[in-house]
Amino acid sequence: MRFTLQVWRQSGPESPGEFVEYEAADICADSSFLEMLDVVNERLSSSGQEPIHFDHDCREGICGACGLMINGHPHGPIAGITTCQLHMRHFSDGQRIIIEPWRAAAFPVIKDLVVDRTALDRIIAAGGYASVNTGGAPDANSLPVAKEDSERAMDAATCIGCGACVAACPNAAAQLFTAAKATHLALLPQGQAERQQRARAMVAQMETEGFGYCTNHGECQAACPKGVSMDNIAFLNYDFRKAWLEALSSR
Repeated sequence: MRFTLQVWRQSGPESPGEFVEYEAADICADSSFLEMLDVVNERLSSSGQEPIHFDHDCREGICGACGLMINGHPHGPIAGITTCQLHMRHFSDGQRIIIEPWRAAAFPVIKDLVVDRTALDRIIAAGGYASVNTGGAPDANSLPVAKEDSERAMDAATCIGCGACVAACPNAAAQLFTAAKATHLALLPQGQAERQQRARAMVAQMETEGFGYCTNHGECQAACPKGVSMDNIAFLNYDFRKAWLEALSSR
């Protein structure tokens, strides 16, 4: 297969960027999108040109490292997968493909298609954990958890922190990510002691990082490669309001 790529090239955070056109020829239809970029980069390096910089790691849809805006869609046109799981057979031979980095003020471009997503790490560091000492690993049946709660917690915990929700949101909001990281703990007994404190701290950090505000467009859920539900945002909002009211009443 042959493709025409329009790739965003930017030498650094303060440098102006531009789209540069490349030809991707003799590409196997069963190649992943990142493998296609590998082929293009090998040819660029062989000709003495600088390769295209992009994030990747496991290439199995687990780590959340890869993240490209492909023809205006986070992770590409196929729902429920990451960029590394997207294959070239999903495109037409001869198609023009536009490749951009995540576009969000909280995700500044480092170089080309690589953005700084450490803002998400700082949200987790603000409270996305259980600091209460719960001892060693208990027997699986010693701490009863309702099946519905355990399944909802597991569904929220599938978030891989790729940032596609932020890239898809017209407001560049991080509510879905923050909600997923807070909710999966709030639904379990170990997370109850710090539940309200966690909600307030994580939301405060999210706002400090410069993310936009959620207006329920729903693009985040549609773009999430793991299908994390917007219901988690409602759950976080409930905890945040409760924490805010409790803090207000204690003054």
